[in-house]
Amino acid sequence: MTPTPLRAHALGDSAVTIVFGDERSAQLLRRVHSAARSLEAAKIPHVEDVVPAYLALTVFYDPLHASYEEISATLMAACDRATHSSAKAAQSREHRIPVRYNGMDLEAVATSTGLSVEDVIARHSGRTYTVDLLGFVPGFAYLSELDASLQLPRRAQPRPRIAAGSVAIAAAQTAVYPLDTPGGWHIIGSTQTVMFDPTRDAPALLAPGDTVRFERVA
Repeated sequence: MTPTPLRAHALGDSAVTIVFGDERSAQLLRRVHSAARSLEAAKIPHVEDVVPAYLALTVFYDPLHASYEEISATLMAACDRATHSSAKAAQSREHRIPVRYNGMDLEAVATSTGLSVEDVIARHSGRTYTVDLLGFVPGFAYLSELDASLQLPRRAQPRPRIAAGSVAIAAAQTAVYPLDTPGGWHIIGSTQTVMFDPTRDAPALLAPGDTVRFERVA
């Protein structure tokens, strides 16, 4: 299938959004991730940040040293090359995150899905997830795709505080809360892994395109 032509438009006076398509799919997301990694590896002058999403990516730049016309042309050409290249600009990373399956919602999830607690744990820890994107709060990675038998809608009433390190599920995704925040996902476990640390060179542990496996620990 021929890729949809890229489209660029200004986002304010210091960002460019490049749209890759109009319908969400795993194939399209891989294209976005590939282009984002290529742009990051290229170290284009005056580019300050590259933020991928499901259908597009947004590039923030210094408008005092580059015009929208200049930067958008450069970015479109780089994204087009990435789209048609089989080479990867940068390798995604594989992560293994130890989890204690002791979450406050674990038994409720088992009841709602008609599974045993052991089945819930086995199905959650038994597959490899892909980091779709980061959002909500710094370091919060949306991981796909959750086993179909575990997919539940978000809680009707979000909790005012979820502890950092809480491992959760909602709809077709799973995630680890990186900070103490409100949240409406189902909490099935916890990890001591630090998902976000502003003192690290890369504050967020996970990046779009990375893969994750959860490993059960006592």
